[in-house]
Amino acid sequence: MFAGENGPQEDPRLKAISDAIRVVPHFPKPGIMFQDITTLLLDHKAFKDTVDIFVDRYRDMGVSVVAGVEARGFMFGPSIALAIGAKFVPLRKPRKLPGEKIFEAYELEYGTDCLEMHIGAVKPGERAIVIDDLVATGGTLSAAIRLLERVGAEVVECACVIGLPEVKASPSITAAATLAMRKVLIH
Repeated sequence: MFAGENGPQEDPRLKAISDAIRVVPHFPKPGIMFQDITTLLLDHKAFKDTVDIFVDRYRDMGVSVVAGVEARGFMFGPSIALAIGAKFVPLRKPRKLPGEKIFEAYELEYGTDCLEMHIGAVKPGERAIVIDDLVATGGTLSAAIRLLERVGAEVVECACVIGLPEVKASPSITAAATLAMRKVLIH
């Protein structure tokens, strides 16, 4: 469902999408309730409905870039990009992209990480959305927004299949990320 300023907006497809996501208790460590989207990918209808919901939202927003966060953003982003007539730009972990790239470091609960993007993949003035499977604290999405904005893109929104409302956002989350994450598909 899309969570906006006025709360969730129901869509009849959401129950099947939610039901298709397996929750694995205590993985990868005790206390974690892992949201496994691989079961969603096995369900053709639920997977298609997930992509269709994003396509319906972004089709007429003038988006020219769908930036997918490694690795699970790569599962949804290319299909969305093809359907709305945009290019897909992978945002990768360090040392996985050849050639010239820029990077953005960010903090995690347990350390730091980094996203990289090819120089020239996104042009100034392009309208972008960021796609990932799950938003918890918002740190990864904040880094993706900063990376895209550094090259002059306008980040329209971030979209995730799963939102974890019970997880508290990191204090380092930017105002831009907070605004961009207002509408995400949640489970």
